[in-house]
Amino acid sequence: MVRTLTAVIHKEGDLFVADCPEVGTVSQGVTVDEAVGNLKEATELYLEEFPVERAQRPLITTFEVAADA
Repeated sequence: MVRTLTAVIHKEGDLFVADCPEVGTVSQGVTVDEAVGNLKEATELYLEEFPVERAQRPLITTFEVAADA
């Protein structure tokens, strides 16, 4: 079975950090592609050990804050 999951990516220092909010796995890499590839591998290994019947899709949105906050 193939599932489509979400990767949220941000930069920390010299690395990109990728997080899968549906499952809770996190990984990193020097490039975005490497971070997502590592996240995919970590998530597949996690799901082998802890199967999830149906991962709920997160609601992703944006919001604004005052620049001087």
